[in-house]
Amino acid sequence: MKDQRTQRDGYRMIRSLIIASVLAAVCFYTAKAQTAYKLSASPENVIKVLGSSNVHDWEMKSSTLVCEADFVTAGGEVRSLKTLSFTVNAKTLKSEHSSMDDRTYKTIKANDFPQISFKLSSATISQGEKSRFTIKATGTLTIAGVSKVVTLQVNGDTKADQSILCTGEEKIKLTDFKITPPSFMLGAMKVKDDLTIQYTLNFKNSNKIVSQIN
Repeated sequence: MKDQRTQRDGYRMIRSLIIASVLAAVCFYTAKAQTAYKLSASPENVIKVLGSSNVHDWEMKSSTLVCEADFVTAGGEVRSLKTLSFTVNAKTLKSEHSSMDDRTYKTIKANDFPQISFKLSSATISQGEKSRFTIKATGTLTIAGVSKVVTLQVNGDTKADQSILCTGEEKIKLTDFKITPPSFMLGAMKVKDDLTIQYTLNFKNSNKIVSQIN
């Protein structure tokens, strides 16, 4: 009788351990998962290219963007960024003057290399106050068919609806991408080498759980 009772107690203990393990796994999966995000339909999604010349400053921008990212979240916070890819068609970048647009497309060889892209290779997340965080994102930026490794400093904010807002800017040089700064009007207007790329990206949870993160 005593042996039977001991055996039953052993079975109960094993069953309890199995149940506890399953619950722990479920809780872990729920608490920490890699989730696919895509750009929302927000009109605020934009990339701007700012430059200057010896005559005046200039700006081009596009809201026709394609960007996907896999964020790892836990407890409503972004813990890491696993993948990110971004593309914009060069000819969707527009200024206030169509003549400038045409000259820019020629300068960056938009007919031969229509896409400007960035592909993430690694990222480090630093938590800020409340829902805010920063991302140190290293990846390959490709312009005019020339690729260069850059590190972006991105400001992030997780909204109440679990959408993620990312903003930032990166300074580059045309010559880094083997582009000669152009001149116009018989050399009277000379474009400077330095550019600033600014971006605002609103990501929406696509409700697709990709995988559990160990």
